[in-house]
Amino acid sequence: MTGINIFGRKISKKRLKKETITRNRIKGKAGEEDYMIRARLMGYDPVRTGKGHDYKLYKTDPFTGEKRFIGYRKIKTGKAVLSKLQRKTKAKTRRYKVIRENPLMFD
Repeated sequence: MTGINIFGRKISKKRLKKETITRNRIKGKAGEEDYMIRARLMGYDPVRTGKGHDYKLYKTDPFTGEKRFIGYRKIKTGKAVLSKLQRKTKAKTRRYKVIRENPLMFD
C-alpha cells in the first residue's frame, strides 16, 4: 500500500498501520474458517478455546461414538509469529501444533 491516495493526498502513517492491521485480522479469521471447514471434512471436531491456542481437536470413533482428544491447533496466516504465551504453551504441551494457513481468497 502506498502513502498517497487516488486524489494525490498523503495518507498518514497511523492510518496506513490501522489499515494493515485490519487487513491482517481479516486474513487471520479467513484462515481459521478455512481450517475449520477442512478439519470437519476430515472427520475432526474442532472446538474453539481461549488464550494461547485456537482449537482443541477431537476425533469421534464411528463405532463407539467416543470422542478422543487429538491435540491443540494454532492457526497462523502469512508470516505471523507466535506470541510469548503461545511459545510457552507449545514448549509445555506435546500435542500443540502450529498450522500455517493461506486462505484461498487472499492468494
